[in-house]
Amino acid sequence: MEVQALTRYARMSPKKMREVSRIVQGRKAAEALEYLALIPRKSAKLIAKTLKSAIANAENNNNLSADSLTIKFALIENGPVLKRFKAGARGTAMPRRKKMSHIRIVLTDGSSN
Repeated sequence: MEVQALTRYARMSPKKMREVSRIVQGRKAAEALEYLALIPRKSAKLIAKTLKSAIANAENNNNLSADSLTIKFALIENGPVLKRFKAGARGTAMPRRKKMSHIRIVLTDGSSN
């Protein structure tokens, strides 16, 4: 059985998030949480929060054991972009693109149901 959790509009660029999400993909859920606790990046905290939510969904909604769960995939999707301007040299305006991400984590317990 598959269970998922989704965090939308996380204020971090998808490229930075994907670097961390590749590390946890395919691991046991409890082991992945331990890995994320050791990574000193903002993206690791956001992914860990989503992973905890997915584990809670599995335990509460589907009566699955947290020990048997593995991460099937951790998908980081592009969210909207905030377009802003900042002062540049010689009175010009320089564009800034503040990117957002959507984090989707899918857990599986290994059964084919």
